[in-house]
Amino acid sequence: MKHVAANMAGTVLNILVQPGDEVSAGQDVVVLESMKMEVPIQSEVAGKVSEVRANIGDFVNDGDILVIVE
Repeated sequence: MKHVAANMAGTVLNILVQPGDEVSAGQDVVVLESMKMEVPIQSEVAGKVSEVRANIGDFVNDGDILVIVE
């Protein structure tokens, strides 16, 4: 099991994947808003999304797990 974690604190603005989606390394999976900037969070691994742990509007901290990839 691999995961995609937030690399900064911010608010979840958009979730671009859902469970069952195939993702590739480098693909944007979540968009955070921090200091009025939109920051895309990319998957570092390829695989299938098994779980999305964030919701739009959630505040997340650096290191929080956003998406689980198998």
